[in-house]
Amino acid sequence: MRYMIMIYADEAAMASVPTETTYQISAAYGAYTEALKKSGVWLAGDRLKPSQVTTQVKMSNGKTNVLDGPYADTKEQLAGFYMIEAADIDTAIEWAARCPAASIGTVELRPIWEMAEYAAKAG
Repeated sequence: MRYMIMIYADEAAMASVPTETTYQISAAYGAYTEALKKSGVWLAGDRLKPSQVTTQVKMSNGKTNVLDGPYADTKEQLAGFYMIEAADIDTAIEWAARCPAASIGTVELRPIWEMAEYAAKAG
């Protein structure tokens, strides 16, 4: 089953982190990414640009409305993600717990709704 590991961080706090600490955090993510790849569970993953460059797109009465800036005013913002393939939820939890963000921020683990499976059941 595929899972998303969503990484949340406080962007304001991260902006004030000393350069040396930033290098250490980057190295930890590099090692984590390599471990995911070597194990064969890694499918995709990347860091996201800050929420201030977010674009919201909404449809209303057939018209596209585009707004700049973050959607929600929250303490933590979605900072990145990994998509993994794991045999079961316990294995996915083990990988999510190893993510560097689990020690300093919040990691959300969510199963992916397999559209092909849904379409087969609906059809």
